[in-house]
Amino acid sequence: MIETLLKDLKHAVRMFRKSPGFTFAAVAALALGIGANTAIFSVVDAVLLKPLPFPAPARMVLFGVKAPRGRSVTASPAEFEFWRRQTAVVQDVAAFKSGFINYTGGAFPEQLRSAQVSAAFFRLFGARTVLGRTFTEQEDLPNAGRFVVISKPLWQQRFRGDPHIVGTSISLGGDPYTVIGVLDDFSLSDLGGTPDVLVPWQFDPNTTDQGHYFLVGGRLKPGVTLDQANAELQHATAEYRAVFPRGVAPTNSFFAEKIGEVLVANARKSLYVLLGAVGFVLLIACANVANLLLAQAAARTREIAIRTALGGSRGRIIRQLLTESILLSLVGGALGLVLGAIGIRALLSVNTAGLPRVGQHGAMVGIDWRVLGFTLAVSIGTGILFGLLPALTSARADLAAMFKEGSARSGSGFRQNKARSVLIVTEVALAIVLLVGSALLIRTTIALSHVDPGFDVHNVLTMRMSFTGQRFATSASVEQAVREGVQRVMTVPGVEVASATCCVPLEGGYGLPFTIAGRPATNGPYNGGGGWMTVSPGYFDVFKIPVKQGRAFTDRDDGQATPVVIINEAMAKQYWPKGGAIGAHITIGRGVMKQLANAPERQIIGVVGDSRDGGLNNDPQPQMFVPQAQVPDALNALNETLGPMAWVVRTRTAPIPLSKAIEEQLRQATGLPVSNMESMEQVVQTSTSRQRFNMWLMTVFGASALVLAAIGIYGLMAYSVEQRAPEIGIRLALGADGARVKNMIVVQGMRLALVGVVVGVAASFGLARLISSFLFGVAPWDPLVFVSVPVLLILVALVAVWWPARRASRVDPLSALRSA
Repeated sequence: MIETLLKDLKHAVRMFRKSPGFTFAAVAALALGIGANTAIFSVVDAVLLKPLPFPAPARMVLFGVKAPRGRSVTASPAEFEFWRRQTAVVQDVAAFKSGFINYTGGAFPEQLRSAQVSAAFFRLFGARTVLGRTFTEQEDLPNAGRFVVISKPLWQQRFRGDPHIVGTSISLGGDPYTVIGVLDDFSLSDLGGTPDVLVPWQFDPNTTDQGHYFLVGGRLKPGVTLDQANAELQHATAEYRAVFPRGVAPTNSFFAEKIGEVLVANARKSLYVLLGAVGFVLLIACANVANLLLAQAAARTREIAIRTALGGSRGRIIRQLLTESILLSLVGGALGLVLGAIGIRALLSVNTAGLPRVGQHGAMVGIDWRVLGFTLAVSIGTGILFGLLPALTSARADLAAMFKEGSARSGSGFRQNKARSVLIVTEVALAIVLLVGSALLIRTTIALSHVDPGFDVHNVLTMRMSFTGQRFATSASVEQAVREGVQRVMTVPGVEVASATCCVPLEGGYGLPFTIAGRPATNGPYNGGGGWMTVSPGYFDVFKIPVKQGRAFTDRDDGQATPVVIINEAMAKQYWPKGGAIGAHITIGRGVMKQLANAPERQIIGVVGDSRDGGLNNDPQPQMFVPQAQVPDALNALNETLGPMAWVVRTRTAPIPLSKAIEEQLRQATGLPVSNMESMEQVVQTSTSRQRFNMWLMTVFGASALVLAAIGIYGLMAYSVEQRAPEIGIRLALGADGARVKNMIVVQGMRLALVGVVVGVAASFGLARLISSFLFGVAPWDPLVFVSVPVLLILVALVAVWWPARRASRVDPLSALRSA
């Protein structure tokens, strides 16, 4: 058996050497198809298939609240304390949230990535120490003291691997923290970022705080299924509601979801669509190579006839031909593996599209045993797929007819040409489907680029600064630092205006409910809800957001002044459709967070234009703006939890060249470091990265399909002209002119292309419906796309048919008749 296989392989290699053009064309097509599949599968492997690097990841869950309109996995302190008492179904329930804090123990302050965690966090995620220990349950109680566990990289880089670091004190946010441990290598990149320092939450076990601003995870107990846990949590919701009537709405309930599913929820569908699209490219490549093999089989009919006459069985011939096709596919697969790995890493290094679990610049995407196994399986399966039809066709040929013909053309019967025609129709149809998909995504990207976000993104610089520690425990101290920072920044030549805010547009923010004075509650205890932002004077000038009614904030809107608020037009139109928003009073967040339990009524002093803070593809929602100077001190003390504030600066020229000078002025004014320095244009680019990633990949796939289809049509017609040379010669000898012959070949080729176009357009309606959730600003059945794509492919097919037709019109009748 092995000896026979070796003989087949040697014969296949000889055949490939005799036909280098055929070999190159086949390997190139396969490398393109298999390489594209390998590239996309390597991303699928990293995002969807690799197990999480935590103990028993299949049993790890995140808790949340399920509502009729969707699910949320953010939690409140009261919910966390309740969930971790559900010991019948879960264990190691832990709260955690990433943020930033300033290390103030060095010559210059340094911003560190931090995490507030409960004591069970380290057990849940399998985080171990190389020095010291982690928090105890007692150290995670209120007023237990300030403790910190630091990461191994921070220990090695900042503290030079000091073996006596445990027990020493370091300064974070101006406060002393006792180092109790150093973590071993540990990654939390997909859950807010791997922290440099971890501090205990120290929640009050009897807390009533209903503010949702962190995550809670846990591990299902052995033998407990997710369905069992959710049934128990749903039952427990009523118990929680009895204690906190306003904590969970009557229509809502608690739930648990596998942590891996939560991480990839937003990426799963798009990856499956891309995997399906790249599968189409492979099918087109297979059809192309199958056509090449059918043409080669026609040229090898005499060889096959001789082998059959000498006793070669039909099965033996099929096995030989399949060996050749699989060998071709394996060579193409090996080349495709290299091209795919290089291509996807290059793409991810430019744009990771916000995909989870791929690492910075796609560092976590690579070649492992799953990718190798996938590529091998695809290569072998592809070899069988495109090689089976030519092998069966050749082995089924009539031996007597082949010897009678005595020519290499004798194998070009009706059945073989019909098979090749079907393959061409399939190629064209699949190409149409991919081109329609890529055109719809291109139109989406173009539509997003023309969306008016409601603010001017040009010449705006953004950067983050952590106002943490006792020094910034009050809003007055934060506002003072902001004023001094703005004054310093304004001295930099080229700066127009500067401000500070909690939330940069398009990067997410906070949502809070509100009540309207003088109106009965219509949504539970509230009248509605909307986005909530803290801003300092100058914010609307930085982004050139127009003030439609009333006025913007000034320095007089401080903590001693009347509490005020500015709303956007969307909120004004929804809640004051007949006007009258200016002068109305609302109360924000009463009863939602304990820090806002005594929030004052605020007078609406202005209405500003709408901005698409939730994404360029989302309509503006109600939005409330509160002066930073009027934020309650209790809430301001949560800066470490809520995250760093952002400086926003408008410049007269490109902002990045001025960034160093601006950073230095802010450091001198506040004594604090800045991080995450970006222009607003970069922020916009990041917000649309997923759409652009999908567009580029689909465009590459569509272009590949178009080229392969054109090559397939050209190959079929060129082969047809060659096989029909005697017939064409007779036609010309009997008086047919070249134009009529040319038209005959063009009609024959275009008939196949048009059938493929019709089939492809019909199939494209299904694809358009599948990807409708990825589209913006374009209908799934966009007339422009469904007209232009078929026209484009028809034109390409016409060019591919034209050259063989032109050659046919120039056939020499005498030469054709001699070779017949």
